[in-house]
Amino acid sequence: MSSKNLNRREFLSMSAVIGAGAVVAPSILSSCTKGSGNTPLRPAGSYYVPELPDKADAGRELKVGVIGCGGRATGATINLLDAADGITVYAAGDVFADRIASFQETIGERGQQVAPERVFVGFDAYKKVIDSGVDMVIIATPPVFRPEHFKYATEKGVHSFLEKPIAVDAKGYRTIMAAAKQAEAKGLSVVTGTQRHHQRPYVEAFKLIQEGAIGEITGGNVYWNQGMLWYREREKGWSDMEWMIRDWVNWKWLSGDHIVEQHVHNIDVFLWMAGMHPVKATAIGARHRRKTGDQYDQFSVDFEFENGIHLHSMCRQIDGTSTNVSEFIQGTKGSWNSDEHVIKDLKGNVIWKYEDDPKYTQFDPYVLEHVDWVNHIRRGEGHVEAGETGISSLAGVMGREAAYTGQTVEWDTISNSDLDYMPAKLELGAMPMSEYKVAVPGSAEE
Repeated sequence: MSSKNLNRREFLSMSAVIGAGAVVAPSILSSCTKGSGNTPLRPAGSYYVPELPDKADAGRELKVGVIGCGGRATGATINLLDAADGITVYAAGDVFADRIASFQETIGERGQQVAPERVFVGFDAYKKVIDSGVDMVIIATPPVFRPEHFKYATEKGVHSFLEKPIAVDAKGYRTIMAAAKQAEAKGLSVVTGTQRHHQRPYVEAFKLIQEGAIGEITGGNVYWNQGMLWYREREKGWSDMEWMIRDWVNWKWLSGDHIVEQHVHNIDVFLWMAGMHPVKATAIGARHRRKTGDQYDQFSVDFEFENGIHLHSMCRQIDGTSTNVSEFIQGTKGSWNSDEHVIKDLKGNVIWKYEDDPKYTQFDPYVLEHVDWVNHIRRGEGHVEAGETGISSLAGVMGREAAYTGQTVEWDTISNSDLDYMPAKLELGAMPMSEYKVAVPGSAEE
């Protein structure tokens, strides 16, 4: 089975989904949905539906390098080891040696250990990992670094797993899109951390929506509302740069703010299901309770699409507030929601509800995304998700900038802007801390 990737022009002109169709487990539909003469949103074979076996195919031994050895990288490495046999954790790199030591301790419990000569520390560690002879890399550094790391891996012909988001600014987005095209041309396998694309109930719903189960999409709502995330108080001896990187999830230049770093999951679900990107965003946001950094702790965005439909996006990270992590999509014939994993008709009757297929035992999407990654590598099939996730990341950036500025931001403007969050110099020293201010929308009265 091969995967055919659409180019950026085709994506931006509405197809938006990479790859050719594969077969998933049979949909569990009520009789009123089956054979109802639905008009597909897109023809079968024009969008990618992953195979989701419990474990990857047996095959050639693969050496993986890990770039960024924090909690998510460690988790992704364990997920990969659960997904496939014949994997060797071959090289590791991070800016901080203590992160690598902790990583080594965890993978040691799985019988893995990176030899000292293939452990690299510093901002250039990613190049050394990629050049060490690995077949594949897990890229889980703070998000601002991911575009350049992916670009280098692709230039070297190495398969990549990119944690989301994969860009925090316009320059990073363009780097991702160019590297994605190069990865396609080289037949590489590139999977991203938007794990709902490999989560069984989401994949089943996606397939049915493409087959026309809810009709034409007319709008939706997506949410990631929760309590405050972790933060790191500055410790004695830490330079500005070290503190910021250790506290990265609270600094907009490193994480993209939580609308990009976390809420990208939910925005991505709508773009994936609808097969298009927003053309403009109008937003509000604020900071009330965050302890460190320069980010907001809430956003509300109205995304408008070329065909006139709207998506409401809301995210919040404030303790003591109501939680909601979900997606809802309305269509001309019905609706889908991820809370219940159901499709309803316009009268509110449930016409489909996801049920686990008893032939499967693995339901963790964090593992299944690595199953898909390894299968493409071992089968020699090109498959690149970076373009799709790059667009979802930029949608988050567009919503963030709309909230920061108080202006309606258009897709063409943000995608071609000179927005670049990367510091001019990467070293563990002083940073111009006075420049890292919380954004205030609009202009002050004179």
